[in-house]
Amino acid sequence: MPALPSSLFEPVWVQFAALWPEEPEFDPTHPLGCHRRRIPDRVVFEHVIAALVHGSGYERVASDACSDRTIRRRLRVWAKAGLGEQLHELALDAYDRMIGLDLADVSADGAITKAPCGGQRAGRSPVDRGKGGMKRSTGVDGHGIPLGITGAPANRHDSPLLRDTFAACSSQLRHYWPDHVTAHLDRGYDSNRTRDLLEEIGFHPDIARKGIPAPVQIGRRWVVERTNSWMNSFGKIRRCTDRNAQTIDFYLYLAAAIVTIRQLIQRARTHYRWDTRPTTRRLK
Repeated sequence: MPALPSSLFEPVWVQFAALWPEEPEFDPTHPLGCHRRRIPDRVVFEHVIAALVHGSGYERVASDACSDRTIRRRLRVWAKAGLGEQLHELALDAYDRMIGLDLADVSADGAITKAPCGGQRAGRSPVDRGKGGMKRSTGVDGHGIPLGITGAPANRHDSPLLRDTFAACSSQLRHYWPDHVTAHLDRGYDSNRTRDLLEEIGFHPDIARKGIPAPVQIGRRWVVERTNSWMNSFGKIRRCTDRNAQTIDFYLYLAAAIVTIRQLIQRARTHYRWDTRPTTRRLK
């Protein structure tokens, strides 16, 4: 059974293939011309998607068509080239042109997941008895579409990551922010430091106050909680075993691109018609 339905995998792969053209089957610079055939990028990409969705090790998702070493080598090349960020940027641009991003209301929040193998994005988790954990700070628009992600060790507080999060959002967008932007944040950001930052970048603060029950002042920040739940549905995000920061960022933005394209398809079903339009809203 495929890790993603074809109606969701094919748009992701088409955009990815446009960013990284297929290389020749044989390396033309090889002196003898008798080395191994190069595994097609699509085959490797299918295995990467399986590792992302199921969270399995590369030895488990490897097959006769693609070994675990090939997956690791190709991942390092793709991550170093920044293909995850570029793919997410293309997905955001397509969503903005067809549906439209709601940039007047944005929100951000952090989520802690497991990182049992340590690495450059791992730290002592304050919610898991000091075990290895990773934190990601995600900025979303008014409908929960992920705009930018910042990875950090689990023992980092959400508030210091807010500047990098909104900077990542700005770098992924292909146009400027609107004149009036409201940032909806939970009470973990209730500090003068956060308000000074929002004033510096021109955002209006809507921050929950400490000491007041959250349901009374939940506002419009619940969409980022839902986006964190969407991201945690990917096994590789929920339990990251990679140690390299570039590879981890590649997986984070690849998951964000899949979430964005999934929402694009679901919302476009009621506005557009195309030959491969899915017959159900349930795109897993």
